[in-house]
Amino acid sequence: MPAPLPEPCQIVIVRQRPFVVSDIQASTLPLSATAQQPLVRQHLLSLSSVEDEGLGEELSIVWEIEPGVIPVDKTQLPALKDFDLPRRFDAFLDAVAWGSVSSADNKALQAPFRNGVEVHDYQLDPVVRALSMPLVNLIVADDVGLGKTIEAGLVMQELILRHRARGILIVCPSSIQVQWKEEMRDKFGLEFRIVDSTLLADLRRRRGIHVNPWAHFPRLITSIDFLRRQEGQSQESQIRWRDAAGRVDQTTATRFVRIGQSNHLNQS
Repeated sequence: MPAPLPEPCQIVIVRQRPFVVSDIQASTLPLSATAQQPLVRQHLLSLSSVEDEGLGEELSIVWEIEPGVIPVDKTQLPALKDFDLPRRFDAFLDAVAWGSVSSADNKALQAPFRNGVEVHDYQLDPVVRALSMPLVNLIVADDVGLGKTIEAGLVMQELILRHRARGILIVCPSSIQVQWKEEMRDKFGLEFRIVDSTLLADLRRRRGIHVNPWAHFPRLITSIDFLRRQEGQSQESQIRWRDAAGRVDQTTATRFVRIGQSNHLNQS
């Protein structure tokens, strides 16, 4: 017996990956009246991936003949037992108002209070300048030891909190890729993935040779040498690579050109 037919917006496990049902279409073919066993009308399901590595990926299956499908039980909303106390509801309204004001007011910064570093006053200048630009294009060239990485992290975190940046790409020398990843994680709580030949081979093995490595995760780090090696491929590979990177760049709302003398960072 096939698994119970899910409903739109329900989570299902298909091919060992989670998807959300976006559309269901029932077959219009007539069922055979001479069949010895009762036939079940088939349904075409349109699915959208909910994984970080597959956001935007679409899949169409015939539910009744797809092997190994598992519908995830729907969770019910908690029953309303009583209304909140006036003081608690007033605190909720204050929180909503504060969030709206801080998103609209360029001077009401949020990033300095949501990280694990001691922020100096001069490190907030790039953040204020970035918020005043419709398209952020900054060159942070402070002296060594003044915290250019922290300034970059503050700008990134502030733009993410204000929903002005959906994806981040850090381009740096290969020797400091791990350093960037650890500092962004430990100091700002931002998880990054390093795009290199190992990751590219793993993605191609699991999701096909035409996978776009720049769109599999919203925050990425890669090296200058890795980008140069891609430029040295065949003309067909270069076109496919530029097309993959271009689909990310089309959504670019913010871009850092250079940080310091050796650390390059592009942020979308």
